[in-house]
Amino acid sequence: MNLPPLIQTFVLHFGEMGSRWGINRTVGQIYALIYLSEKPLNADQLVDALGFSRSNIAMGIKELVSMNLVMLRHIPDDRKDYYATHDDIWEIVRNLAEERKKREVDPTLSMLRSIIMDTPVSEEEQYAQERMREMHDLIEMLTQWYDDVQKMETDRLINLLKMGAKIYNLYQFKDKLTVIPGSKGAKKKGSHNDGT
Repeated sequence: MNLPPLIQTFVLHFGEMGSRWGINRTVGQIYALIYLSEKPLNADQLVDALGFSRSNIAMGIKELVSMNLVMLRHIPDDRKDYYATHDDIWEIVRNLAEERKKREVDPTLSMLRSIIMDTPVSEEEQYAQERMREMHDLIEMLTQWYDDVQKMETDRLINLLKMGAKIYNLYQFKDKLTVIPGSKGAKKKGSHNDGT
C-alpha cells in the first residue's frame, strides 16, 4: 500500500471488519480510502494507493455503488469517473445497516415464515416449530423497530441515542406510577409506607 501510516491502519482495519460484515476485504478497503479522502478518487488513484488490480478496483466500486455507499462524481475537464462517499455519516450508517438487513435478516425471516406455515407431523416438529415461531416474532419485532428508526429524522435519532439509559429509567418510573391495585407491587390497604 502506498498510504500514510495513520490512513493505512484505518484502511486495513476497515477491510478486516468489512469481511465480518459480509463484504469482502478489498471492497472494505476501497470504501475506507474513499471515505477518508477529502476529494473524490478515480480508479487509477485507488490502484496506486491500495496496490489492487484494476479489475478488483472496478468490481469493488461496482459493489459499493450498488449498495449506495459510494457515488459517481464528475470533475470538469476530466473524463475519468471519480467516486465519493456520502458526506453525512448517518446516511452511511443507514445504508450499511440496510445492506446487512438485506443480506442477513430478510432471508432468515423468509425462511422462518415458510417453516411456521407448514403443518408439523410429530410432537418433536411441533415443539421445534413453536421455538421457530418465537424466533420469527422476535426478529419481526426488531425489524419493525429498525424500520421505524430508519424513517426517523437524523436529529431525532441522535437525540434518542443520546438519551440512552435515561429512556429505561423513565420507563421504570412510569411503572412505579402505574402499579395496579392488588398486584404484587401495590401497597396494602392500611399500609403506613405512604405516610398514613
